[in-house]
Amino acid sequence: MPVEISWSGWGDPAKAAPLSETITSLLREALGVTPRDEPPVDLASIVPPPPRLDAEVLAALGKVAEVRTDAEARVRHTGGKSTPDLLRIRRGDTAHTPDAVVLPGTHEDVLAVLELATEHGFAVVPFGGGTSVVGGLAPQAPAFVALDLRRLDALLEVDETSRTATLQVGLRGPQAEALLAERGYTIGHFPQSFEWASIGGFAAARSSGQSSAGYGRFDELVVGMTVATPTGTLTMGRAQKSAAGPDLRQLVLGSEGAFGVITSLTVRIRPVPEARLYEGWSFPDFAAGTAALRRLSQDGPMPTVLRLSDETETLIGLARAGSVGKGDSGCLAIVGYEGEPEEVAARRDRTRAVLAALGGTDLGAEPGESWAHGRFAAPYLRDSLLDVGAFVETLETATFWSNIPALYDAVRAALPGHLVMCHISHVYASAASLYFTVVSGQITRDADWDAAKTAVNEAIIAAGGSISHHHGVGTEHKAAYAREIGPVGVEVLRAVKRALDPAGILNPGILVP
Repeated sequence: MPVEISWSGWGDPAKAAPLSETITSLLREALGVTPRDEPPVDLASIVPPPPRLDAEVLAALGKVAEVRTDAEARVRHTGGKSTPDLLRIRRGDTAHTPDAVVLPGTHEDVLAVLELATEHGFAVVPFGGGTSVVGGLAPQAPAFVALDLRRLDALLEVDETSRTATLQVGLRGPQAEALLAERGYTIGHFPQSFEWASIGGFAAARSSGQSSAGYGRFDELVVGMTVATPTGTLTMGRAQKSAAGPDLRQLVLGSEGAFGVITSLTVRIRPVPEARLYEGWSFPDFAAGTAALRRLSQDGPMPTVLRLSDETETLIGLARAGSVGKGDSGCLAIVGYEGEPEEVAARRDRTRAVLAALGGTDLGAEPGESWAHGRFAAPYLRDSLLDVGAFVETLETATFWSNIPALYDAVRAALPGHLVMCHISHVYASAASLYFTVVSGQITRDADWDAAKTAVNEAIIAAGGSISHHHGVGTEHKAAYAREIGPVGVEVLRAVKRALDPAGILNPGILVP
């Protein structure tokens, strides 16, 4: 039986570790962090209101899928994993608790659930790993069910000639990788949420993994999909590329369950790499490091992993490792290579020559291997910070290389008085993604962050950035997203929603302005 993700934090509760007194004291002194007024409630003490669906509807659902209405199942499907989501559930807020948890076992079961929802007027929220950090699991509906897709967990086909695999969407990242590894293959998609997010969630949120420089974003890996909608089944992807009209897959990729429920995906796969090497490089400042990443992204060679921390994030990382005072911190870049040994060695040699020529200092393997070892652990630190009263949240954006300095400055200026760290997390020939972490002792309520996040969203749009690179839209970015795509774009989304979900039962209030 797989471990359940923590109901009030991230990941495996057994992996959460309290902060040392030294770090806690530093937070108090530097940021004014004080313990929260109310300690977190216990799971057993949270009593959701009775289901708003009547017995007849629940019985009808029970004929087509497994249904759970117990308090624990409903609480565990309340909200996602944004910091506001966690603060709300830690105080026992059940405003976004589903009336039931429905677990279909087949594509046909999903269609039947959607038919019942349309007939009886309740909403359906597709639920994969529950790792949304943008309010993607907070529907605007008087009654709704969480459609937990975990039973759709099979590897359906491996086409070794085409190097594709067809998987059901309830598989978590590690499950999918284990099944493919038995055949010698990998998807190569490893976002920070990898251990808990589902294959379907990767597609529905247009996820991007930490090895995207080498493997590509998840939407670039998807070549086909099957989608259940209230008006029928969409089957897409006869070939990796097609000129048969607009690519309808792009309507579903990133749609966050608002247009349909993805039930299976066909993705590109690659042989499991024989060699993996990660190393660290230091640059004197963020501008120099950014220029080096741009040079590799545009002219090659391209590593598999390529990311750069700014001065603040680098310094905090050194402090956590106990390395402060051991020389100029500068800006840390992590560079990784995966593939066949000879190819990895050749690409590494060429990359190292470019980085050295652009002012980089070789730090050896230790920083890279340390990053690889802890690449999925950062959210556990957030939980520990929340436990002592600090506020910590992440946000991300993307823009063209020429606009990175202005966007970087705009986001930092929108968050005065807070500790703001940043890294470039994903790179392309023309653009890159900026990923920010915000730590504060001033933000103590949801409303405080709502105001700060609104200011940041406005700054991102005004500075010419995209409101999201890989976290998605949900509810937190919906207003800014409307500004980004404009009134014509909004009407296109609404038209698609009307065509696929005329009764508006799929994740209402999410994504579509």
